[in-house]
Amino acid sequence: MLGGNIRVMGAGGAPMEKQVVDFLKICFSCPISDGYGMTEVSGTITKTENADLTTGHVGGPHNLMKFRLKSLPDMNYFVTDTPYPRGELLVKGPSIFSGYFMQP
Repeated sequence: MLGGNIRVMGAGGAPMEKQVVDFLKICFSCPISDGYGMTEVSGTITKTENADLTTGHVGGPHNLMKFRLKSLPDMNYFVTDTPYPRGELLVKGPSIFSGYFMQP
C-alpha cells in the first residue's frame, strides 16, 4: 500500500505506548523511532536509535546538543530532587536558531 520502500518511521512529541509501537512495527515491518524536538531547534533534540527495541522513552540526545537542567524554585522543581531531578531543560547546539523573525 505504501510502495514497499519504508525503511524507518518517526514519531515526535512524547513516547508512544508500547502496544502502538508494536502494532506499527508489525504493520509496516520497519523500526519506529520516537523523538523529542521543538521548532526552535529546527527538528529533533533526542531520538531513539533504529536498533533500540525498547519503548517508553524518546531516546538520547543528538551528539551535537548540550543539555542542562535548571532549578525552578517558583514551581518547587529542583535539580537536587531525588530520585528524579526536576526543572527546566536548557538545550544548546548548532541547530538552534538565534531568534524569531524581526524579534530579539
